[in-house]
Amino acid sequence: MLSGRRLDLLDPSPLDIEIEDIAQGLSRVARWNGQTSGDWAFTVAQHSVLVESLVGRLKPDATATWRLAALLHDAPEYVIGDLITPFKAAVGTDYKALERRLMAAIHLRFGLPAELSASLQRLIKRADKIAAYLEATQLAGFTPAEGQRYFGRPKALDRPGLTKIRLSALPPAEAKARMLERFDKLAGDLRR
Repeated sequence: MLSGRRLDLLDPSPLDIEIEDIAQGLSRVARWNGQTSGDWAFTVAQHSVLVESLVGRLKPDATATWRLAALLHDAPEYVIGDLITPFKAAVGTDYKALERRLMAAIHLRFGLPAELSASLQRLIKRADKIAAYLEATQLAGFTPAEGQRYFGRPKALDRPGLTKIRLSALPPAEAKARMLERFDKLAGDLRR
């Protein structure tokens, strides 16, 4: 990693994980295989910040722990990339096991439980689906009808505040900075 850490993917240690490495990697991993409008790819770092924001909008009383878990929901992709769900299924259980071990190490590194509660997982998945719909229809060329067919049109988008979300891809350095800002804020809230 750029931090100088050496991460063993088969047996990841929380001690070898740094948020700067995660933000760096995710700011250069393209969502939608780079097939988004704009001068830059919409990155996993931007997606992570979006999902964390959506968790806060869906559950205004969400704790800093829950929001940090949402921000880090795709963190393993900083080293294994962003594979689409059907491809993950085709690769099989070895890939999923690797991803789970890496996620557990990331969670432990930042003071989260290795395994998240079912209710938190559901909330993050709900926010993730809303983000996918927004990204698909605003950046990846899907019509609203196609977005609804593939992702379902989230009813939450009818809530005040959610109807006004407009996405645009940022340069990698700015995407990284925004992710680090959110991490610093949430990690600071956890320490209080």
